[in-house]
Amino acid sequence: MLISEFFIMVNQPTLLSTQLFYKDRVVEVTLNRVMLGFWKEIETRRKRSASFNCISKDADHHFLLVSEIVGARETKEEEDQTNKDGGRKHRVLLYPYAFTVSYTERTKHHCWRYKDIIFHCLDEAQRQQWVQTINNQLSLLSIRPKRLLVYINPYSGKQRGKWIYEQRVAPLFSRASISTDVIVTESANHARDHLKTEVDLKQYDGVVCVGGDGMFSEVVHGLVSRTQSDSRVDQNQPNQDLVPCALRIGIIPAGSTDCICYSTTGTNDPVTSALHIIMGDSQPMDVCSVHHNNTFLRYSVSLLGYGFYGDVLTDSERKRWMGPSRYDFSGLKTFLTHQYYEGTVAFLPAEDNLGNPRDKIKCMTGCHICEQGANNGQLLSLDHVDKMAEENSDKETSGDGVWRVIRGKFLAINAASMSCACPRSPRGLSPYAHLADGTTDLILVRKASRLDFLRHLMRHTNKDDQFDMSFVEVHRVRRFRFVPKQSNGISEVDLSETSGKKICNQVCTAHPNNDTGHSNWNCDGEILPHADIQVSVHCQLIRLFARGVERRTTFDTYTWSVIEGSSLSWQA
Repeated sequence: MLISEFFIMVNQPTLLSTQLFYKDRVVEVTLNRVMLGFWKEIETRRKRSASFNCISKDADHHFLLVSEIVGARETKEEEDQTNKDGGRKHRVLLYPYAFTVSYTERTKHHCWRYKDIIFHCLDEAQRQQWVQTINNQLSLLSIRPKRLLVYINPYSGKQRGKWIYEQRVAPLFSRASISTDVIVTESANHARDHLKTEVDLKQYDGVVCVGGDGMFSEVVHGLVSRTQSDSRVDQNQPNQDLVPCALRIGIIPAGSTDCICYSTTGTNDPVTSALHIIMGDSQPMDVCSVHHNNTFLRYSVSLLGYGFYGDVLTDSERKRWMGPSRYDFSGLKTFLTHQYYEGTVAFLPAEDNLGNPRDKIKCMTGCHICEQGANNGQLLSLDHVDKMAEENSDKETSGDGVWRVIRGKFLAINAASMSCACPRSPRGLSPYAHLADGTTDLILVRKASRLDFLRHLMRHTNKDDQFDMSFVEVHRVRRFRFVPKQSNGISEVDLSETSGKKICNQVCTAHPNNDTGHSNWNCDGEILPHADIQVSVHCQLIRLFARGVERRTTFDTYTWSVIEGSSLSWQA
């Protein structure tokens, strides 16, 4: 924040200015359209306690941004802790009417917290005036949602979705005067089907899903499909430009991994996600459409994985009875089998993009690469891309917008449309992938020894460059296609527990023979029925109630600090 910006906030027209009692002193409280501030101590300040040591003694300028306020309400007697302090009771008698202002506070690890600050007034009319004026200003913030449709998956993760919503999220929505219609899903794809056919979307400002990545995928499929249907867009055409969704999507994490929430906010905290929704944040996000022979299969927002991650998912689906631990077991089993697959990858490089997968530029709040990528995505239509592909389909060298073709034996083929970060892998599969630049990072892991592949996997959990290996290459692309060597177009997925080979026999072989000729695609945790696919990236097709991962240092000139858990303080 610059000094000029600060004085612009201060010099906004004043809406209210009154002497109020706050903690152990009387202060002049001022409200304008941008900030709620209390600037002058009317009475001599008491000696600061040890908890105030982080603030200089002359730091008497305190304020809250209106955009960070959740709501204001009359304070009930049981909420007012000041009355319990005998030393302050005589002061409260002079200012008996209290009101509470709730606001957001940033803490460590990108988490937000919900805090209250209590002021005391001289009379009831003054209290009502403050509460009403603050809430009126909040109602003018058009980006904030007023009514939400909420889907809760009671079975995701540790089956705590309903409890998380009712105990930790619903009270916050109530404080922010957000009305909700809540639907507890009863079966797989309940939310998707309801969004596609039954719900009247015009009466809502957004859709919130409480669950894991699978629940979010359901909502995305329902909302995107409904938007295309209402706009009469044929989803089965790979070169079709899709219509962006009008409603924003909120994620309350309650799953096993919550990769999408972690990659877009930097944390898997339900309260943080709820506060992002209340603030009305908006983060655009790319979506990949996956087709097979001009037939739409699925949408992907995070990971498309063939080979290793496809095999892990296929095996874990046979062991759902194990719960979340099945992923660890299947991952170890798949690593030990060390299967590779032959095929051909063709892709259109995003050569007009400002970034690349190894430039060490992270996608964060206000990402300039995503802003520029949106412009490039509009200029480069899918029809133009297809025309270039037809003219240059046999060329294998990169150049002026031509497709590249790579044939080989692969341990894994991954397309990451975001970093795919999670608590187990804080940097993700592609640490510098971007959420909304109209591209996906295509990662090709060629045939290598088991030890080298283990080194590659281990780098997902540390700060080493996982692409700095001779058998790994990564490309930022707008579209790609994959054809397995032995392809009949259909992948028969056998989810039975029986297997014709024992793992110990496969471990003894450097590269075991592949009887099936192909793996399965892992599309955001769902198995695709075809191995031969075409993928197109649709720039900023959806928007989340998020703002991206915030930078740790938001302000350069000024320091924001927390005073006794009650307000933010500014000092030069």
